[in-house]
Amino acid sequence: MNENYSCNGCLKTKHRDSKEKKDIIIRLNKIEGQIRGVKQMINDDRYCDDILIQMVAIKKSIKSLGNNILKNHMHTCVVDEINKGNNDIIDEVMKLIGRFN
Repeated sequence: MNENYSCNGCLKTKHRDSKEKKDIIIRLNKIEGQIRGVKQMINDDRYCDDILIQMVAIKKSIKSLGNNILKNHMHTCVVDEINKGNNDIIDEVMKLIGRFN
């Protein structure tokens, strides 16, 4: 994990290889398409249940992507910080998990 500093304080960055970026972008594009589909359903006056079912699918897609990013974070950034002796990272991760859930 790289740390860059800005006028707002510490800005942490994480290098992702091209495959990881591509996989995330593909999934985000799918989610974006699902959202556009719901917009179209609204415009088409589709039945509420059908719209809500699609919204649940979007929520699950976002949750799944978030879980994958969190898993990667745990295996890379968190492990690196623990190996550096920064045990405060555990509290940070617990807060992050609390927000995510």
